[in-house]
Amino acid sequence: MEKFFNTAGPNRSEDHYTIDPLTRFDLDEVLMLIRQKKYFVLHAPRQTGKTSCLLALRDYLNKEGDYIAVYANVEGGQASRNDVAAVVKSTVDVLAREIAWTMQEPLAEEIRDSAQKEGRDSMLSTYLSKLCEQLSKPLVLLLDEIDSLVGDSLIAVLRQIRSGYVNRPAAFPQSIILCGVRDVRDYRIVLSDQDIITGGSAFNIKAESLRLGDFSKDEIHELYMQHTRATGQVFDEACFPMVWEATEGQPWLVNALAYEVAWKMKENRDRSVRITPEMMYRAQERIIYRRDTHIDILIDKLKEPRVRRVIEPMLANSDEADEGIIPSDDIQYAVDLGLIKRERGKPRRISNGIYREIIPRELTWSTQDVLVQEPQWYQRADNSIDMEKLLLDFQQFFRQNADSWIGKFDYAEAGPQLLLQAFLQRIVNGGGYIDREYGLGRKRTDLLIRKPLTDGYGGPVQRIVLELKILRGALDTAIEKGLQQTAEYMDTVGSVDEGHLIIFDRSQTKTWEQRIWHQPYTHQDRTIMVWGM
Repeated sequence: MEKFFNTAGPNRSEDHYTIDPLTRFDLDEVLMLIRQKKYFVLHAPRQTGKTSCLLALRDYLNKEGDYIAVYANVEGGQASRNDVAAVVKSTVDVLAREIAWTMQEPLAEEIRDSAQKEGRDSMLSTYLSKLCEQLSKPLVLLLDEIDSLVGDSLIAVLRQIRSGYVNRPAAFPQSIILCGVRDVRDYRIVLSDQDIITGGSAFNIKAESLRLGDFSKDEIHELYMQHTRATGQVFDEACFPMVWEATEGQPWLVNALAYEVAWKMKENRDRSVRITPEMMYRAQERIIYRRDTHIDILIDKLKEPRVRRVIEPMLANSDEADEGIIPSDDIQYAVDLGLIKRERGKPRRISNGIYREIIPRELTWSTQDVLVQEPQWYQRADNSIDMEKLLLDFQQFFRQNADSWIGKFDYAEAGPQLLLQAFLQRIVNGGGYIDREYGLGRKRTDLLIRKPLTDGYGGPVQRIVLELKILRGALDTAIEKGLQQTAEYMDTVGSVDEGHLIIFDRSQTKTWEQRIWHQPYTHQDRTIMVWGM
């Protein structure tokens, strides 16, 4: 049977192209922590391969034979929310089922029946204690989706695990790995009486917190080459820089792009067809437009106040984004969700090209529906974009609609930039592409428009740079700095046909006649059109 790229559930090597899950984290460190009887955390954003890694670790430990390793997903308890008794019982039930399956004997379920006579505050700890006393080897528990539990129920599970810690390994698990999206220290747990405590205070026996990383460039290449070796279908080498820019190794995105281009595009099921970057771009657009489950989860997170506090200043390039005003736990939450990346010595940024594309599109989805127009009106005879015509039209639209439309956006602070990007979306719908970069710390948004002038891959492409800025301070200073930034971005992109600097003036004391203007400037032998909005 032909293998395929997996976009749903754990990887199975017999069905899916797979990067060895045990190479995705530091196996030696994990084994050391288990030998030292430590309880620790393995966390990563959703759909990055956590479950696949835990299952591989379970099988590895059981094959080695020093421990009985059991994987259990406790997400089922989420449905009962703050019904502590129901959640604890559900957790014991799933543990008993998984342990019985792993050991192939009824001992675990017999002990469960006895432990469930205990009250909700000791049922789990009693079960684990009695079970470990009967086992022939130390027990290693791999608890997945632990942070799907909430409130009092999560506290009950964490505290019962903590209560038996001193009795390990003879009467409690040798080691427990808690796996979820976030580090346990970042849990902000709202109890039934509305008190808030942190996960760190409820589970202060945690020794380490390990984070599962994304795929490297080499791992992406190897994953795609597995398909080439199996089917003979070739990925053009020019695809790989594009895939890296689009995904930065996010495992679901890497697999989804490949599955879309090699299976969902029916013409490419002919394995003699060579996969080109143009096909990959089309695959990316289809994934974004279709809003698959992974994308829907991302979109849903944008509505959370904690996420909005982090993302909105990034989109608006406001001072708030880089002056320590945003709570650090909100920033860490956005990092743990996989929405942003924070690297030493660099400004925070949205995690990858696809997320940078999704976020402004989603925040302006209803606006785009209203703005849909045929692309022919702004295209020249040679299929290129008449950007001056397009921006003149946007100026008029902005003047007439900005005040009412921006107020409808959930992310109103970034409203001007989002409204322009919604307006430009017709370029994508007309066969072009927009690459977006939010220059946190540089007070600007970089847009690169790429418009193929012919059908097919490898033909001429029109490239237009747009630099977006909110006016803060003197206009002359903003123009001078903006021209320098626009020229730098044009140099970075290379082979640019034209550059535009767009300055949004949100002053309530100026008339529209004062704010709406455009004028060409020359900077470093480049002509850059500057637009006031």
